Amino acid sequence: MARMRVLGQARSVAVAAVLALAATACTGGGGSHRSISDGQSATASHGPVKRGGTVTVAEVSARPDFVFPLAPATNENGYNVNLTEGLWPFLVVAGDGAQAQVNKDRSLFSSLDWANGDKQVTIHLKPWNWSDGKPVTSRDFTFVYNLLKANYKNWNAHLQGLFPEDVAKVATPDAHTVVLDLTRSYNPDFYTDDVLSTIPLLPQHAWDKTSASGPVGDSDTTAAGAKAVYSFLQKEGAKTGGFATNPLWQVVDGPWQLKEFRSNGYYSYVPNPNYSGAKPAIDKLVVTPFTTDTPEINALRSGSSLDVAGLPLNDIAQAQALRSSGYSIASVPIPGVAEIVPNLYNASAGPLLRQLYVRQALEYLIDRPQLVSKVYNGYADPGNGPVPVKATGTWATPLEKSGGPYPYAPDKATSLLRAHGWKVVPSGKTTCRSPGTGPTQCGAGIKAGQALTFQLVYSSGRATTDQQFAAIKSSEAQAGITVNLKSEPFNTLISTLGTCTAASHPASGCGWQLASYGYDPYPLYPNGTGFFDTGGTNNYGGYSDPKMDQLIKATEYGSDKQAFFAYEDYAARQLPWLWIPLRSSILVYRSKLQGVVPLNPFNGGLNYEDWSYTS
Repeated sequence: MARMRVLGQARSVAVAAVLALAATACTGGGGSHRSISDGQSATASHGPVKRGGTVTVAEVSARPDFVFPLAPATNENGYNVNLTEGLWPFLVVAGDGAQAQVNKDRSLFSSLDWANGDKQVTIHLKPWNWSDGKPVTSRDFTFVYNLLKANYKNWNAHLQGLFPEDVAKVATPDAHTVVLDLTRSYNPDFYTDDVLSTIPLLPQHAWDKTSASGPVGDSDTTAAGAKAVYSFLQKEGAKTGGFATNPLWQVVDGPWQLKEFRSNGYYSYVPNPNYSGAKPAIDKLVVTPFTTDTPEINALRSGSSLDVAGLPLNDIAQAQALRSSGYSIASVPIPGVAEIVPNLYNASAGPLLRQLYVRQALEYLIDRPQLVSKVYNGYADPGNGPVPVKATGTWATPLEKSGGPYPYAPDKATSLLRAHGWKVVPSGKTTCRSPGTGPTQCGAGIKAGQALTFQLVYSSGRATTDQQFAAIKSSEAQAGITVNLKSEPFNTLISTLGTCTAASHPASGCGWQLASYGYDPYPLYPNGTGFFDTGGTNNYGGYSDPKMDQLIKATEYGSDKQAFFAYEDYAARQLPWLWIPLRSSILVYRSKLQGVVPLNPFNGGLNYEDWSYTS
């Protein structure tokens, strides 16, 4: 998953930044929403630029809590990358206007040259500067490499077996060239889009120290020194009170500098005057938090406090009034997958969820087309498998495009359960009446009389999310499956739910059974690395399958599209997660604010540095 800003909530930070500006949706009809333009095909207006001004952007439901861009493995707050990407861009930046391609203007490299059978990549860095005037050099890359080589197990963006583990040798022939000799050949598209896009450059000349008062040196060049520097920077990175005042975080190479940060999630940027790329035209960017979507839409209605926000689809009738108040509205699909994650190693529910037929029955009972239509008013990806059909349609297989392997079919769900020894009681309690491991029995670890009862925890704050899971709860009951719902604030959710595996897990964080964090953003190359491979960073429920691992590796090592399709269809059928629809983003922005459209699907149009007011 390449680093990117996307509209919505996500637990993962391994590959994406997530701004809580996502559109929310509720039931309701009316034809007015049909007039919302496709933000990807929208033509940008180019009036006279009025330099200066402040833009205020709404954020709903969550807040950043870490500023050092190499966050700990235990920090799963996807909002942090929203905060940091404008300060320290990634080596490779995804999305160029409306195009699903690398943004060469915003990326830190000028060219990438592959050689030696795709086992070697030469990275030519742009001759850019840090905000303090010092040059960005290949030493800044080796600083990041040395830190991660000694600490990758405590880096939340680490993709197992990949950078820095897969680097056999690093050479820096000059100040702007890095040569990576890798341990094997890779698909260059995968490595560029999904690996190099996780790596920011960091200012070695300012950060290579082990204490606030200590001198800057070359501590990173030894394993012990790299651990000490990393520990210091991560400790400082967690101090929210110092995000905008700590001198460390003032040395940036991105278009912005952090001006203010408050504990409630409010923060503001001002332009980095020494940014080497195209400098922002506005004077200030403010991100202001809302706990739910209701006060956000009220602020939009007032017409005075917000310049950019998400439009809840339950308020779609307000679209015309917002236009009359000087706003424009555009939609964009999100490149990612919404999911219900099954905890395969929960003490009570794990034996149930490890049975593929149980996951199949659960999926057959999710009426995805109805959710798209009634909850999201048609503004959602259908959620037919592990690859979104709308946002990354070129990667979607015929199976996914035709509705996926498990279309809504309650009769198939009940037949599956009965065939495996369950007494199905529609609208009641379905229980195991034939325990055992035979082909017509309930399965290993499932006791006689055990009920198909689960708790589903999900992130609160959006009416559409409540309605979606209420609908799922109701449809699962058709086969006597009980789904008890519990909603929590996003930051609470990710802080209390741990990643659980067969080998070991934190008991305190593995009491959950089913969980939905919002969605998981995808990179330009949307394979399952980190999601469905054994031990993957974002493999929260402990799914492990040697065939899945093999198929994912095939997409990493080769560029055969059929290999990608083989992975995709296998994942769709195996249900490492339960697939659910992923809403599109509906962006409301002041009509006099130009540079917003065409919307980049990989950051939801939030290219702040491209925005300007018209005079």
